[in-house]
Amino acid sequence: MRFLGRPVYYLAVAVFLAGAALLRVADPFPVQAIRLLAFDLYQRMAPAEALPEHPVLIVDIDEASLKAVGQWPWPRTVLADLARKLAEAGAASIAFDVLFSEPDQSSPEEAVKRLPPEQATLVAASIGDAPTHDRVFADALAATPSVLGLSLSGSGAPLPPLKAGFATAGDDPRPFIANFAGAIANVPVLDEAAKGIGSINWLQDRDQIVRRVPLVFRVGDALVPSLAAEALRVAQDAGSYILKGSNASGEAAFGRETGLNHVRIGALVVPTDADGAIWLRFRPSDPEGFVSAKDVLDGSIPAHLMEGRIALVGTSAAGLLDLRATPLDSAVPGVEIHAQVIEHILTGRSLTRPDFSSGVEIAVIVGLGLLLALILPHVSAVAAAILGALAVGGILVGGFLAYLRLGLLFDPFYPALAIILLVIGSVLYTFRQAERARAGIRRAFQHYVAPAVVDEIIADPSRLELGGEMRELTLLFCDVRNFTTLAEGMSATELTGFINELMAPLSEIILNHRGTIDKYMGDAVMAFWNAPLDDPDHARHALEAAEAMMAAMAGLNAGWQRAAAERGRAMPEVRIGIGINTGACCVGNLGTAQRFDYSAIGDEVNIASRLEQLTKDYGLGIIVGEATARAAGKVGLVEIDRIQVRGRSGISRIFTLAPPDAEPDFAEAQRAFAAALPELDPSIWRSALYRAKSAAPARFAGYYHFMLERLSARGVFEGQSAPHITIDL
Repeated sequence: MRFLGRPVYYLAVAVFLAGAALLRVADPFPVQAIRLLAFDLYQRMAPAEALPEHPVLIVDIDEASLKAVGQWPWPRTVLADLARKLAEAGAASIAFDVLFSEPDQSSPEEAVKRLPPEQATLVAASIGDAPTHDRVFADALAATPSVLGLSLSGSGAPLPPLKAGFATAGDDPRPFIANFAGAIANVPVLDEAAKGIGSINWLQDRDQIVRRVPLVFRVGDALVPSLAAEALRVAQDAGSYILKGSNASGEAAFGRETGLNHVRIGALVVPTDADGAIWLRFRPSDPEGFVSAKDVLDGSIPAHLMEGRIALVGTSAAGLLDLRATPLDSAVPGVEIHAQVIEHILTGRSLTRPDFSSGVEIAVIVGLGLLLALILPHVSAVAAAILGALAVGGILVGGFLAYLRLGLLFDPFYPALAIILLVIGSVLYTFRQAERARAGIRRAFQHYVAPAVVDEIIADPSRLELGGEMRELTLLFCDVRNFTTLAEGMSATELTGFINELMAPLSEIILNHRGTIDKYMGDAVMAFWNAPLDDPDHARHALEAAEAMMAAMAGLNAGWQRAAAERGRAMPEVRIGIGINTGACCVGNLGTAQRFDYSAIGDEVNIASRLEQLTKDYGLGIIVGEATARAAGKVGLVEIDRIQVRGRSGISRIFTLAPPDAEPDFAEAQRAFAAALPELDPSIWRSALYRAKSAAPARFAGYYHFMLERLSARGVFEGQSAPHITIDL
């Protein structure tokens, strides 16, 4: 069977699919972010439609109202007048998306407290027994179908007495509901007078976008309704809520406690997630749903405009900072989200993420992945690409149709990404296997060609034996920057001459500093110290060789540019990058009995290569590993950053050679900057960076630009970005 011929392939597929499934089960934030991106895209492609007649009207404390009445906060006598006028206009309930946590400072008895004693006595006498502004507002709240908000927090005062009770059917849902320690309530006289009290809190995702809105919260064992839920309850003159949890009558949970299923508000039954939240299907912001508070106060709103509708009093004024982001809008008034929650419930919209959604998504990844894994090795690369595109397209279309037709939220992006990676990996594996087969044929003919006999092998035939030993080496990788661009302007003969002219002096420098050249790789060279001969100062010799190689580039560039000028051509500056690392490696004759090389292998070799690659990012000519710096005594070295080697614990520091033309205090300034790297506070490392930058030569500008960008990004996305660069072995 062909299956038996590809055990490594199928094992890799199984490991990949298992890893993808486990990652989905773990559900870290990047996976969540991919899912939320898909759900936002659904809403942008097919948002909810605006209702022809709004069941909810927002009484907006807008810029025109502030201009007419005065700056916020308004006297509560004005708010009392607003509540009475809304009730007279027929509002079913009046919910204030505003906290009144302190007494009205414009009330006379409060103003008296800020007067000199002699004036305060006279004014207090003139006030007499006149009611406070808060009492006037409380009387208006008591006479109207009013709802006030409160803010739940991680600390704060106990809850005020709530206006509605809760009954539970099925399992106790409290363990699943978002819990808070306390609340910021309104002035007691106002809370006592209101017909309803609800939370104005949002549970935003980590990107600060509101997608789900809870209908119920808790503080300890006490349940607290949301402001929108209370507005609906008061509008229906209902007395309590009914929470229907798992294992209630008609709910199939198979004995497991899975949280809430529904919340009943009067005659309305609202399906919810386990924590009592609903996914909102947003509509674009609609100006027709707003009424200026000024127009309500001066009586200019049309007759019966508020009749039977829910009034939400809030603000769209930018200066009052009550703006929120939704999947459709980057900034909408928070009161409009409350309005859309009420609309969502009244219109019976359904948008849910079922309990089985994760299982369906994992089943799609595993099932479709296995099917493709069986097919792809037997088809061409073009056919594999078409099959992969069809599979991914089917996942994306299926997810969108489930949203559009059924109101169900399934994540198409993570399964699609997993399938894309599987298809790419399968195609690359098949291509690599074909290339290895062709290379095997080429190697078969090399067995008929005798290898060149070198003096060392003639002098010591034991060198023909395969094998190696573990010893500490200092490794150096050197590569030409932008070699492809340089090569494009040269003929084959010119390119060969250029490589020879470059490698000859660099190789001589390595050999003169007691290094061993391992191999040439096109425009790159690998070398190591402390083998085959012992070299106690191998780290220092490698650093000296690197410094000499960088210095040699000036003369080489001058010669190439003179030669190019004589031919009437331009020659860009040739720059190299060098990575140096020290550690235990296997070194010796590696290969087969017919063909082998004296070489070094091991993780430390790979790290040296990765350090050389990092010189491109950091804009530096040389990057040195911590072990090398330690072995060389750190003489002439300055720390530049800290990195993580994937698969190893702990953070490693990396260094570069201190430039001889730097300011006298450069080394100390750079040390201070390096010491500030673990700090997340931009005020700490930014000042240290600028101090070091001012003392460094101009050629270090790229390094400081790179560090500023990386550290700035880390400060903005604290908790999402790694505090160091990670390299693979």
